[in-house]
Amino acid sequence: MDQSCDKEEIDPSMNQLSTALTLPLAVHQGVVLAKLENLRPEIDNLAKHLRYEVAVFGKQQGWSEKVARFQFKKNLRRIISELYVRDNCHPFKASLLMWVQIPVWFSVSIALRNYSVGAADPEVQKQFCSGGILWFTDLTVPDSTWILPVVLGILNLLIVEIFSFRNHELSRLQKLATNLSRGVSVLMIPIAASVPSSMALYWLSSSFMGLLHNLLLRSPTVRQLCHIPKTKSCSETPYRDIFAAFYARYFLK
Repeated sequence: MDQSCDKEEIDPSMNQLSTALTLPLAVHQGVVLAKLENLRPEIDNLAKHLRYEVAVFGKQQGWSEKVARFQFKKNLRRIISELYVRDNCHPFKASLLMWVQIPVWFSVSIALRNYSVGAADPEVQKQFCSGGILWFTDLTVPDSTWILPVVLGILNLLIVEIFSFRNHELSRLQKLATNLSRGVSVLMIPIAASVPSSMALYWLSSSFMGLLHNLLLRSPTVRQLCHIPKTKSCSETPYRDIFAAFYARYFLK
């Protein structure tokens, strides 16, 4: 039996399973995020009117500034919750993709690690020893050339940067999350260089599929086919805009 053929059958099945799980959730996430973005002007307008009403009513009731601020926040949260229910776009639903991706990623990673060290099935470990290609023919040892880890880090950083281009002005929390993601992407390079190549290869293919999904769901045609609502930030030339934003951020400074 050709051992490399066995390995070639394993990897596509993993990628197909991952795509079958994550692509529909990525579409759902896109729908929720688009609805939330479209709600922002309405929320801002309602908050403006609510602040005025609370200020007037607070003066009539003799509220202190602290009480008035508490009542404003309390009623604004209630209004926002009602809008989320009305449009079926609670922010938690946008995180469903993450709650599926993380357990799958860890489960497959642990399985590949066990197969690579022979803890699960020694026969599979033998297949992994000669099931790779190019410079990483032995999938049970780390990539000594660091090519897989470095490419993995670059792909992850690219995903983070493309996502940061979604909003021209990031909030303080979004900036913190973006910088944290950049740090994790860099940290993954030495980690990927210390694990079996089978794991690094899986992480690389997983990141590549994530980047592909991200770019695919920016296409106006795909968004229309998936019934993702239009937003003000949507562009008819998303890929050209990403390139222009990337060039402006890193080459025009």
